[in-house]
Amino acid sequence: MFEHDIRPWGEYWVLDDAETHKVKRILVNPGGRLSLQYHHHRAEIWTIVSGVGTVTINEEIKDYSAGNVAQIPLGAYHRMENKTNEPVVFIEVQYGTYFGEDDIVRVEDDYNRS
Repeated sequence: MFEHDIRPWGEYWVLDDAETHKVKRILVNPGGRLSLQYHHHRAEIWTIVSGVGTVTINEEIKDYSAGNVAQIPLGAYHRMENKTNEPVVFIEVQYGTYFGEDDIVRVEDDYNRS
């Protein structure tokens, strides 16, 4: 059974959780967006599976569609936003030394989380 969590912007499923990496399937609802955040212990690779997501990586903001890959370096500010009427689904591969949810440092958050 996969770990599953519902968030204000959508939901995610953990597909693999190992010492060296973690893999999630993430669904962002229409109009939803993740917090602008960074991590101390991990970098991420996002592969878009369906929909069109607007990805922020530091100062760069651009749309990614199915098959596009976003590489997020360790410490980079990043966010996924869905400005469309269809869900955005992407696969997130985390790699580094620690993958806990408490390694999310939120810089901006629409849902007032710390």
